[in-house]
Amino acid sequence: MSRVALVTGGTRGIGKAISIALKEAGYTVAANYGGNDEAAAAFKAETGIEVFKFDVGNFEACAAGVADIEKSVGPVDVLVNNAGITRDAMLHKLTPEAWQEVIRTDLDSVFNMSKLLIDGMRERSSGRIISITSINGQKGQMGQTNYSAAKAGVIGFTKALAQETARKGITVNCVAPGYIDTDMMAAVPQKALDGIIATIPVGRLGTAEEIAHCVIFLADEKASFVTGATITANGAQYIAG
Repeated sequence: MSRVALVTGGTRGIGKAISIALKEAGYTVAANYGGNDEAAAAFKAETGIEVFKFDVGNFEACAAGVADIEKSVGPVDVLVNNAGITRDAMLHKLTPEAWQEVIRTDLDSVFNMSKLLIDGMRERSSGRIISITSINGQKGQMGQTNYSAAKAGVIGFTKALAQETARKGITVNCVAPGYIDTDMMAAVPQKALDGIIATIPVGRLGTAEEIAHCVIFLADEKASFVTGATITANGAQYIAG
């Protein structure tokens, strides 16, 4: 029986690439999404991967979603916390609503999903929790106090949980992408995009598939000695110490 992987925000962008890569690696994949029914239906038709709609920022919704997934495809062996949003504004203009929305989706979701799956992983003495953080959670970014705080929180969460689960056969790691060529970046004006690329030593944006390869490595049984780590994938734009 193939191992089961659950990817939050798994039908678009980086999440889509991760879902596809996991399926190609032999996993049975469940892809969560939050609201875009049309994109989710197109993803399912293209990949054959089952999709599950629920709000990852709401604990009760996550509990119901996990129950549906495990009933449909079985216990989850690999959790990829990928779901994330941005609501950018300078702090003096940032609303409490924009702060809370990003914290709920980008950080609370990591707690919600990990909390709901950790007991099963502990009972089986096996599991992988892989969270997608960001270069801006490592270095900060003007206009993104909410996003930077959430993504930095994911790194701290990962380090702590890795220590809690190390003797249970469960690894907990992060991948921190830099600027990746997704629909979000496609919306950036060309002049601004050129300015971003000029700050990346390799001279280009990353690809979603490159981030997916990092996830595949961390999910593999051969990566069992890697835990509490953050894999930085940003073309040397920011080199974390």
